[in-house]
Amino acid sequence: MKPNYTLYLVTEESAPVEKLLQTVESAVKGGVTIVQLREKQSSGKLFYEKAKKLKNLLDHYQVPLIINDRIDIAIAVNAAGVHIGQNDLPLSAAKKIVPASMIVGISVSTVEEAVEAERNGANYIGVGAVFPTTSKNDAKLLPEGMLQAITKKVSIPVVAIGGIKVDNLSELPEKHIAGYAIVSGIMKAANPYTAAESFRKTISLGISRS
Repeated sequence: MKPNYTLYLVTEESAPVEKLLQTVESAVKGGVTIVQLREKQSSGKLFYEKAKKLKNLLDHYQVPLIINDRIDIAIAVNAAGVHIGQNDLPLSAAKKIVPASMIVGISVSTVEEAVEAERNGANYIGVGAVFPTTSKNDAKLLPEGMLQAITKKVSIPVVAIGGIKVDNLSELPEKHIAGYAIVSGIMKAANPYTAAESFRKTISLGISRS
């Protein structure tokens, strides 16, 4: 299935397995189009168990699962893709390991990193942080104009991430943005379904105006 990056949910590690599955299912019903499982502290076994259960759930809704960092787990559960950072295994090496059908995304924060990512075969790039965020401790705010500069230099899909809320979405350029990655705006919402629905409606309004 061709990935739709429009509303890209990134999970939070603090959620127990059952709560994680409930939250993600509600969010998918509300309009989430792709899900990244991000686990920084979990053991490999727990990460694998979460990934396996999440993959089964998302398959039911035909929503792709992306695994953060762990290429071995992505392959083990037959995920749709893997997302790596600048300090992880180099993209060119990752592409040699994963099946040809697997999506490989990478986080970038400069034009140089974005251009290199495209040259090395990335399927999409995550660009951020576009706003201040508490979801990722090491996330640095992008300089003003950097997001637009990156979108002009690459032809692969660009996903904006970092501190995105319904009320600041309109501050981002709709042009050339393939999707918006949300963490706490959905994962910590009282109602993940309505949160996802609000994001989708706001994104759709922006696209229709551009």
